[in-house]
Amino acid sequence: MRIIEGKNPVIEALRSEAEIDTILVSRDVTDGSLKRIIELAKQKNILVKNVDKATLDRLSENKRHQGVIAEAMEYEYKEIDYILNLAKEKGEKPFVIILDEITDVHNLGAIIRTAECMGAHGIIIPKRRAAQVNGVVAKSSAGAVEYLPIARVTNISNTIEELKQKGLWIYGAHMDGNNISDEKFDAPVGLVIGSEGFGIGRLVKEKCDTLVKIPMKGKVNSLNASCAASIIIYEIMKQRGF
Repeated sequence: MRIIEGKNPVIEALRSEAEIDTILVSRDVTDGSLKRIIELAKQKNILVKNVDKATLDRLSENKRHQGVIAEAMEYEYKEIDYILNLAKEKGEKPFVIILDEITDVHNLGAIIRTAECMGAHGIIIPKRRAAQVNGVVAKSSAGAVEYLPIARVTNISNTIEELKQKGLWIYGAHMDGNNISDEKFDAPVGLVIGSEGFGIGRLVKEKCDTLVKIPMKGKVNSLNASCAASIIIYEIMKQRGF
């Protein structure tokens, strides 16, 4: 069972195709702010239970449930071909974000949110040594995780080779790269974002076709992984004309 908590994540889960079993609503919330959630749940014939705050606190993964938790089926990871076919169905060149051992669930959620808002087709994460989709990720993504397909793979380096064979040009975010404004992102794109502490791994870096960086002017010469991802994702989609 997967926990989805917070008003916006639960609303987006109800609007999407997520399989929700039960909605738990706090008896202590009396301002009517959960009325929309209850209405959506009833429209989908989903059971709504009134519970005390202590029950929600016990189930909550980030202690920010805002008086509501949805109990849903485990997150369904997609295959890479599903993501690429989604781009094809939209008549768009694929744009996939590849995360090389992002370990912070808040960073993962933030990247998912940006990717979905900007129109990327999907995200690829490794099965091991990396953050996985959970309630905190859903909350950090503001519900975007319910709309953006995510694939989970055993080996990122092998996956990059597979994507190359399928026609994608792989860009890696790295301080030694070319300025992103000097690149033309008009081909099918795979964008690699490295881990918070170490960046892109050596083997993964060698697999990239091109390295790109964000030019910076201040005294601090690095950005948080999700911030860097957001800037590059925006640049790519800006060039594509949204």
